[in-house]
Amino acid sequence: MTQTGYTRLEKELKNLKTVERPAVISAISEARAHGDLKENAEYHAAKEKQSFIEGRIQELEAVISRAEIIDVKSHAGEHIKFGATVTVVDEETEETVRYQIVGDYEADIKRGLISTSAPIGRALIGKKVGTSVEVSTPKGARFYEILTVEFVE
Repeated sequence: MTQTGYTRLEKELKNLKTVERPAVISAISEARAHGDLKENAEYHAAKEKQSFIEGRIQELEAVISRAEIIDVKSHAGEHIKFGATVTVVDEETEETVRYQIVGDYEADIKRGLISTSAPIGRALIGKKVGTSVEVSTPKGARFYEILTVEFVE
């Protein structure tokens, strides 16, 4: 995982523990004060949210404890590997897109972060500038030409 991704997960974990968890505990105690718990929708919603928060906390703690942080800036070369920032052009639409290849827990397509296990991530790994890659998508095959490969955080 990249340092940026690790920091983001730590921030999310801290928020869950210091903000979200206390808020849901407060919501549960407030809903309890309303009386009969069997027909108390607020209570059941708060308990469900608490369950989600506790599950996410456990998941993040496990991921963070096993994380291996990769210094992207120390990588070099012309071949795409984990951490590379890649600029590609869709050969059909001529649309240029920039992605960083990251781990599964860091992936966020809206921020240009694609997972090594995503179809385009798998297609790009090991390739170099000037290469054309085929990516299988739900809408059919797409072809991208690799324009640049950089190793920046």
